[in-house]
Amino acid sequence: MKVEIYSDLVCPWCYIGKRRFEQAVAAFPSADQVEVVYRPFQLNPDAPEAAEPSSRVYERTFGRPAETLFGPLTQAAAEGLTFRLEEALATNTFQAHRLLWHAGRHGRQAEVKEGLLAHYFTHGGDLGDRTALADVAAAAGLDRDGALAFLASQEGTGEVRAELAQALDAGVTAVPTFVVDGKVVLQGAQSPELILEVLTKVTDGTLSAATV
Repeated sequence: MKVEIYSDLVCPWCYIGKRRFEQAVAAFPSADQVEVVYRPFQLNPDAPEAAEPSSRVYERTFGRPAETLFGPLTQAAAEGLTFRLEEALATNTFQAHRLLWHAGRHGRQAEVKEGLLAHYFTHGGDLGDRTALADVAAAAGLDRDGALAFLASQEGTGEVRAELAQALDAGVTAVPTFVVDGKVVLQGAQSPELILEVLTKVTDGTLSAATV
């Protein structure tokens, strides 16, 4: 079973959804048969590369103090996640998505994905800083110098842009979006119980095509 997860690295519900998905897979009898592929999506593809406090961006976008947004997200992190959005730095996520593509070719995508999310949400890191991204890659088990050389090149740029376009062509408009075996679409940070139900029904053939 292949599960493609469309998400962005500055989306708090994507972090929560990732953790809930992992809980569901841990309870799934055929967990060893689940192949997970993270696909790129950008909530703001026009975001500048220069980092600025996320709180400032949230206030511009939503027209109210950022702290009124942070509280509910912090409370929603019942999965043991730590959100420090008051310390987060907003930037364009394209380079981080490139790193994920690179990690996928080396079998470390899940580890790098987790590292990038923690880097942004918990540690206030800059997702556009190549040195910081290489550090995340190294902590996830990739060669740091290789990751740094990759980020300094243009390798993977076309492929990631193509995947971003493919997401839009497939009708992905919000994240996280989970596509199970290319036919069942699960939208949002659903509960582990619902995700497990979907995985089970796809496996036994009682759910072959649907949007949940």
